[in-house]
Amino acid sequence: MPEVVVYRDGPELAAGAAARLIAALAAAQAARGSASVVLTGGGIGTSTLAAVAASPAVGTVDWSQVDIWWGDERFRPAGDPERNETGARKALLDHVPADPARVHPMPGPDGPDGEDPEAAAARYASWLEGFWRSSPEFDVLLLGIGPEGHVASLFPGKPALHDERPVIAITDSPKPPPVRLSMTFGTIQRARAVWILASGLEKADAVSGAVAGLVPDQIPASGARGTEQTLFLVDRDAAADIPS
Repeated sequence: MPEVVVYRDGPELAAGAAARLIAALAAAQAARGSASVVLTGGGIGTSTLAAVAASPAVGTVDWSQVDIWWGDERFRPAGDPERNETGARKALLDHVPADPARVHPMPGPDGPDGEDPEAAAARYASWLEGFWRSSPEFDVLLLGIGPEGHVASLFPGKPALHDERPVIAITDSPKPPPVRLSMTFGTIQRARAVWILASGLEKADAVSGAVAGLVPDQIPASGARGTEQTLFLVDRDAAADIPS
């Protein structure tokens, strides 16, 4: 059963999630020497990364020993303001001494595969397969959730929900831009901890359905589960429909 932690509002949620993330990465490094995290975009996801950068405890993580991945990405060139990577760099990665070789953004159309999102997805999957040979699980995987329950770029009723490849190209996203790359459930479920972040009343119905475990075809967030922990970090508005 997922655990739910409710914060007063979005800023308190971002600060709380940031503190948890710093502690989790530091604990992973203490246990295994390195850590890994899968980042998400969106308002609350980016605010959380900014709160990490602003935290007095940010230095307790050895950022040069953190592998950084993304759960999904808009298929846009590097630096495009719509890319999750762009927001993550501005909020956090430009402010910590991360090792560029351990930062793994999803390729865009300016990458080695050009305008072929299927090839770009396969390339990212190959990078993950190489990583998993030495680190079979991610330590923390962050996800936002849409008002209709989507996570990463996995939307209700879409064939992508049942795709068994590690990373796929999405060419018909109902939320623009239509072309994206996304981890699938099989990859998301290779995380020790999956944290779903949600802020705002418009997320309340989706959050309650995901916590209740409605079928992923209806609420994709229900399929996002960690091997050791599944945590919903939400504000009061997003928690409004969860039975007390």
